[in-house]
Amino acid sequence: MARYNKSMSDSQQKAGETDLPPSNTSAGMLTRRGFLAAAGLSTAGFVFYSGEIARHAIDIVERTVHIADLPAAFHGYRIVQLSDIHYDNFSEPGFIRHAVQQINALAPDLVLFTGDYITKAPGIYTLGSEHAHLCAEILKDVACPQRYAIMGNHDAFVGAEIVARAMVASGIPVLSDSYQPIERDGQRLWLVGLKDASFDKNLPDLQAATPPALPREPILLMVHEPDYVDAILDSPLGQRTDLVFAGHSHGGQICMPVMGPVFLPPLGKKYVNGLFRFPASGSGGGKIPQLYVNRGLGTVGLPLRLNCPPEITMITLSAEAV
Repeated sequence: MARYNKSMSDSQQKAGETDLPPSNTSAGMLTRRGFLAAAGLSTAGFVFYSGEIARHAIDIVERTVHIADLPAAFHGYRIVQLSDIHYDNFSEPGFIRHAVQQINALAPDLVLFTGDYITKAPGIYTLGSEHAHLCAEILKDVACPQRYAIMGNHDAFVGAEIVARAMVASGIPVLSDSYQPIERDGQRLWLVGLKDASFDKNLPDLQAATPPALPREPILLMVHEPDYVDAILDSPLGQRTDLVFAGHSHGGQICMPVMGPVFLPPLGKKYVNGLFRFPASGSGGGKIPQLYVNRGLGTVGLPLRLNCPPEITMITLSAEAV
């Protein structure tokens, strides 16, 4: 066998060929190692950027929204929305405090918390009660006299009553298929809050949540799951509603080029992020219902965000078309 290899080598040399290193030589191994090292560094860079930088880079989104028949006292009224905090499952207390500081710097007239203050992940949901109180203690520092909350699916899994008690103990009223008048200079609009629409086996009671508003009084509504807006709009309450605030989708959390959002939960797949306008409702006096979907502050599943930063929303109400 040795002579065969040598004779092959001799014939190759006569034909002007040179011996190439087999694929398992050190040079070939270095090439593969280099490729794998580069791939590893790219992956590590992606994880570091999306997990440490992008996940903490809060985007303050400011929108002006036209509300038909908005009372003059509420023209320029500023509403901040914070959603999907997911306390201490990747959302560190210091990160939440930073969000509270940013909210206070905006000096809003009303702050709305649209659910999921904690996380139902295995091994974590057992801490739900403790996490709910710790999260509520931080949110207590939001310096706005008017603050309201609803529950999300993670809160309902752990126990909506447990989480709601923690919020109320921190001075944040919770609306659950109920409503609250918001008054300013003798004029009024209504705030409606629905219970979670996905985990709870009983769907929200839209009739119980309908306020005794005059036909032209604006109605703002909070619901955790944005896709539930279709059911709302088919109801008498929806036909009188001007603006719905929702969260839940996280905006997809990781949004890849071409592919778009990667992680979308049930009831968060149709209306993913941003402002949506719907056709005017005939029985609602020509109202144009609108929905705003907040990307949320925290993450679930993986502590990663890409092309989908955490969000604090400030919506300014306007009596004029924008």
